[in-house]
Amino acid sequence: MKPGEDLSPRALAPFVAGRPLQSYPAVVATGITALEWVNSGAPDGAVVIADYQVSPRGRPGRPWKVAPGQGLGFSLVLRPRLRAGREGWLYTVVLAALADVYGKRATIAWPDEVRCEGEMAAAAGVQSRLAGRRVEWIIVDLLLPHAKPPRGELLGSVLRAIESRNASAPNSVREDYDRRCLTIGRSVRMRLLGGTGPSIEGTAVRTLEDGALLIQTPKGVRAPVRPQDVREVELPY
Repeated sequence: MKPGEDLSPRALAPFVAGRPLQSYPAVVATGITALEWVNSGAPDGAVVIADYQVSPRGRPGRPWKVAPGQGLGFSLVLRPRLRAGREGWLYTVVLAALADVYGKRATIAWPDEVRCEGEMAAAAGVQSRLAGRRVEWIIVDLLLPHAKPPRGELLGSVLRAIESRNASAPNSVREDYDRRCLTIGRSVRMRLLGGTGPSIEGTAVRTLEDGALLIQTPKGVRAPVRPQDVREVELPY
């Protein structure tokens, strides 16, 4: 099999269950291509995948690396029934799903990484558009840097896991997420987006229904921090 051929539409067909798929040898970033597609009507569940990405990005615009012929980088279009302000919930859903794929050895680093034995095994970034009081669409960008060809079976496993978690009771998803999350219970410093980069420090308590991490400050104040508002997470401080 030629390099990248395992990600061709024909090779992936048995693993994507007929879902809309765009597959490329190379793109600037699957998230950019997915955004173009979603603006022209990409349906729920559509996937954009490429063997190589010139400039893939995670959360919030963090640079990723996807080398040709190795690793798995793709974007998933979702049109969920979520009210505006809850788009960060998809971080919880997707990270719980990725942890399911990697099994008992997987842990979660809030808000965007799954780790195995301390090393990043997968990461996710979420971009969204709001329409009034609801979420119009979400694009989930995913990176599994250590995937090796053939990668179709792993892609299918990730997609099924996300569908399963997305259909599960939110409380169940949060309980499983929090149980695996190494950030909870630790001292953290969150550097936030905007302005001069304000920060909040304290102990991570638990996650909330919008994907936020609840932080208890040294003064006893509890403050929620949403994943889409964070520039950098430092622990311990």
